[in-house]
Amino acid sequence: MSKNSNIKMTVLFALSVSLIVASIITFFLTLYCRHACFRILGGFCEKVIQKYPDSRQNIFDLLKTQDFYKSDENILTAFGYEPSNLAIVSPLLLWIAILGFFAGGALFLLSFWYWHRKSAVRIQALTEYLEKINTGGQGLLFPSSDDEFSKLQDEIYKTVTMLYQTREEALTARDNFAENLSNIAHQLKTPITSISLTIQMAKEHLGDTHAVETPQKHVAGAYLYATKQAVRGNSSIACKMHANMKDIERQINRLMHLEEALLLLSRIDAGTLALNRKPTDVYTILSLASDNLYELFTQKSVLIDVPEMGEIDIFADLDWTMEAFMNLMKNCMEAAKKDTTVHCSYEKNPLYVQIRIWDEGEGFAKEDLPYLFERFYRGEKAKYTGIGIGLSLSKAIIEMQNGIIRAFNLPNGGACFEIRFYTS
Repeated sequence: MSKNSNIKMTVLFALSVSLIVASIITFFLTLYCRHACFRILGGFCEKVIQKYPDSRQNIFDLLKTQDFYKSDENILTAFGYEPSNLAIVSPLLLWIAILGFFAGGALFLLSFWYWHRKSAVRIQALTEYLEKINTGGQGLLFPSSDDEFSKLQDEIYKTVTMLYQTREEALTARDNFAENLSNIAHQLKTPITSISLTIQMAKEHLGDTHAVETPQKHVAGAYLYATKQAVRGNSSIACKMHANMKDIERQINRLMHLEEALLLLSRIDAGTLALNRKPTDVYTILSLASDNLYELFTQKSVLIDVPEMGEIDIFADLDWTMEAFMNLMKNCMEAAKKDTTVHCSYEKNPLYVQIRIWDEGEGFAKEDLPYLFERFYRGEKAKYTGIGIGLSLSKAIIEMQNGIIRAFNLPNGGACFEIRFYTS
């Protein structure tokens, strides 16, 4: 509403209240005047009857006819009386008062309805503006107006503008972080590959007793030649060297896994991870994930149970969803005790497909539960294993496919991951 509209509203309210007050006053004055006229007429008739007792019946008959106040001529004027002297009131005044009251009430309701409609329109406009912003609509500009909502509109506009600026800054920071993360991962790849090749050459030289005993042209070859000469004929040193090589190789594999995870995180953060989403059977995904972990489960003496519970499809990328489930299964396997089982189940309802993966271990530590899916977070039980990326990757992949994941402890013991893929 503009300034002129506010003035109109004020005038309408004042007019309606004035009419209501005037009507109420008129109504009570009419009642008072009628009562006064009734007392005057009663006193006059009483005096006439006292002076002329024989006229009693005639007066009563005249009062019953109720025609004495309808005469155009009034005999009292001949004696010098005026209507104001006797305050004779017509019933028309009472109806006028009632009509004025209802007219004022109607005007008041009309002005209130008008104000409410204008307010509702403004609130609806502000709501639609916020909905448009929340759904990613363009256009920060909003038509200005001068009313009681103007200050609220200005504050909303300022807040939205600030949020847009903050969002742009956050996106820029995220892109920079993703780019830096990708650069770090690529920088790690070269030395890791070089070290891996050197370790393979060292293993080959230590195991080859017929190798040519001449120094190589490069530094790694010279070192390997000298090492082989030193350990030749000493089996204990050779065994120790082999053990050291295995440890180095294990750490290199860990670094390679970290490098792959960093590259994947950078792709997720940059929004460049392409997912080939299509209807995929849940049992197929779980079976493939468990098959890829078969050797790890066998080494840990842990079984994995993937029951076939009917054909249920989710709209997801087979390879990446399988990767997410593998991380969850591996987490359960690492926490499970020897000769126990990691279980899987799935079901569908009208809203979502629910998948559960749980173990028979001790469950999550209570202090770890709020942070399980944070990047690089490792709980007390996994302090010296893993790099703290697997669960965060699984969460990111699942959420990119209209899903959610949560972790909790089962009442009878064991850690459980619950995944829900929504159908719409």
